[in-house]
Amino acid sequence: MKSIVAILMIVFISKGNAQVARSFSLLEAKEYALKNHTKITNAALEYDKSVNKKKEYLAAGMPEANITGAFNQFLNLPVQVLPVSFFNPGAPEDEVIAFRAGTEFNSSASLQVNQLLFDGSYFVGIEASKLLIKLQNIQKTRTNEEVLFAVIDAYHIACVAKENSGFADSIYRITANIEAKQKSYLELGLITKEELDQITYAVLSAKNAFENAILQTNNAIALLKYSMGFPQDSVLILSNTLNELDQMASQISIGSIEDNSVLPLLLTQIELSECDVRNNKAGYLPSFSAYFQQSYNAFRTSFDFFDDKPWYSQTNWGLQMKVPVFAGGRGRAVVKQSEIRLMQDENNFELTKQGLRLQEVQLKNTLASAIKKRTLQKENIVLAERIYRNAIKKEAIGNGNNVLVTQKLNQVMMAQAEYTASLMEVYRSKIELDKLYNKLNLN
Repeated sequence: MKSIVAILMIVFISKGNAQVARSFSLLEAKEYALKNHTKITNAALEYDKSVNKKKEYLAAGMPEANITGAFNQFLNLPVQVLPVSFFNPGAPEDEVIAFRAGTEFNSSASLQVNQLLFDGSYFVGIEASKLLIKLQNIQKTRTNEEVLFAVIDAYHIACVAKENSGFADSIYRITANIEAKQKSYLELGLITKEELDQITYAVLSAKNAFENAILQTNNAIALLKYSMGFPQDSVLILSNTLNELDQMASQISIGSIEDNSVLPLLLTQIELSECDVRNNKAGYLPSFSAYFQQSYNAFRTSFDFFDDKPWYSQTNWGLQMKVPVFAGGRGRAVVKQSEIRLMQDENNFELTKQGLRLQEVQLKNTLASAIKKRTLQKENIVLAERIYRNAIKKEAIGNGNNVLVTQKLNQVMMAQAEYTASLMEVYRSKIELDKLYNKLNLN
């Protein structure tokens, strides 16, 4: 009975710890990343922070009320000195009388309300806070773009690595089979030990290539998990095939650099620089504010503030005006610096557009060339694999040469490596062009 219970517990625990594999297409991988990646979360938090920053600026123009209270005990009452002639006109002029005046305990409470009436910098600050929200919204979009780019690139790498490992596995199996047959030929005396060693060398080379391909696949899957924000200890399966990715990558994107996400960012920066110029110029304008104060004071000879004794009230209000007069030329220098920064931002915007046009030409040319190269390399690997299989068949019937088989194996592995490189060049050029046109969306 105890053994049955133990077996059941082991089965239950193993099921509880079993990893549930999740299959992702490229579209599903992008959707998952946009919902779960930490960069996306932080970008949203940064946007929320800018919204609250605007509220902070707005609050500066709202009424501000403060209640203050104070308590004082004079351990030594202040000494007052008056001429004796103040009381007795006949007294000598240099004779004075000293006495202590006031109460030992004093307490006060006051309410003060301040209201900004006019300040040029305040209104510019409100506009700048709106632009800050706009800027963070653009940054949030660009963060999405960066995450999608990383996911797409990692998905491509993983699919290519998976396909490469499958190819390496098939080559390894074919080579291992011929080695098994060669061992029987050696026993029959049909081949020499040196000839068998040559084919064994080819098997070890194929096995090493297969194990490297498996390692690259595992690393590529780990990179994809990281790009998606997917747990590393969970199992991820690729559902898109390489042929499906090829079809998507073969379609050259049509778009305009005017849609590039960096341009709105630079335009917003120009608007912020314009606000900075206006803010510095607003420093020459006067500012106005108003205040209202209601206070109560109690003067006691003993600590009896809670007794029914009078508190003396005082009410006042007023207006304040501040007019800049002279700052040693500092204000003009600050304004000039902000105007220079604005011109630099405008120049950077034009320079960036020129750079984007250059990227557009280069990426289109690179993608078109990479697609042609991929087609040629695909034909090349089919041919190299066919030559290798024919060499193996000849060897199997005794008409081949083991050295030739090894040479053809190296040839087919080289062709596979070149084909893999051409695939990655196509995929990378395609997503970089999509990023240039701001087309890294969920479609």
